[in-house]
Amino acid sequence: MPPRLNNRKRVVSGIRTTGKLHLGHFVGALDNWVRMQEQYECFFFVADWHALTTDYADTSKIKENSREVLLDWLAAGLDPERCTMFIQSHVPQHAELHLLFSMITPLGWLERVPTYKEQRENITEKDLGTYGFLGYPVLQSADILMYQGDFVPVGEDQVPHVELTREIARRFNLFYQRKGMPVFPEPQPLLTPAAKLPGTDGRKMSKSYGNTILLTDPEPVVRQKLKTMVTDPARVRRSDPGNPDICPVGDLHKIFSDRETIAKVDVGCRSAGIGCIECKSWAADHLVEILNPMQERRKKYEENPRLAWDILEAGSARARKVAEGTMNEVREAMGMSAEYEPPEASQQAKQS
Repeated sequence: MPPRLNNRKRVVSGIRTTGKLHLGHFVGALDNWVRMQEQYECFFFVADWHALTTDYADTSKIKENSREVLLDWLAAGLDPERCTMFIQSHVPQHAELHLLFSMITPLGWLERVPTYKEQRENITEKDLGTYGFLGYPVLQSADILMYQGDFVPVGEDQVPHVELTREIARRFNLFYQRKGMPVFPEPQPLLTPAAKLPGTDGRKMSKSYGNTILLTDPEPVVRQKLKTMVTDPARVRRSDPGNPDICPVGDLHKIFSDRETIAKVDVGCRSAGIGCIECKSWAADHLVEILNPMQERRKKYEENPRLAWDILEAGSARARKVAEGTMNEVREAMGMSAEYEPPEASQQAKQS
């Protein structure tokens, strides 16, 4: 097993390169990652191969999108001195392990992944009837197990992916062992405490749905997007009382606003003492307070884009070193090591 930094537990996670990140990424991942880098040995990767599962027809923006993702990571507070940030495709061992895992993963396991069915139903403008889309959880498992991670930070909707990773690790260890020992640990999900963040249309915030608020959106854009956000459908007129517990704007307040504002929203909405426009304006105030410092930090790297790319390259070099250590163990366990082994030694290994 590759050595651990200061004997820390290891965390592995990544984000697809679909361009600039949005509040859903911040709530579901980045805010949590920034805290984790102080406690764990963290590997965070820019998942450019995963972006191809839905955007394979046009790869012209993949590299630029990778840079945009990194800029948002740095803006949110990730520190290259405290975690390893790298590009998935710059560590070719991921592809090798994905291939080996694909040989042992039953089709039924992939077809029952909830997000597979959900995206097939919601993303109708693209042809998702490809092996790459069906098999992306196998690649995801390779991403995680490559670093023999102890934990994977996820939201509740991603827990089935971690469970699939555990099943693949278990199946691999059943078939293949190295010196009588399993190669892969079974990683545990580390649940992100934040609630699911609604987009401007009330569905889960996702670039695929076109309902996002970007981390780079300036204040006027944030306020304009919130003005169009859906609210409690039962509140048709200003005088109608509402229910902030079923209102997407109410969900934003619960995640981003302080207790005083949440209390005002709760009382004002239920009594029709405030209108939706005022409620949205308060939500915008708190979002801007969070986004402004991030946008200021981002400018430093936007003005020196080479600095950001060098961070990714240095992280990719470290990730390749760790990944090759894992693949040496995998190849040895499967009897596929590049080193010559006399027939009698191979026979002794099987008997032991």
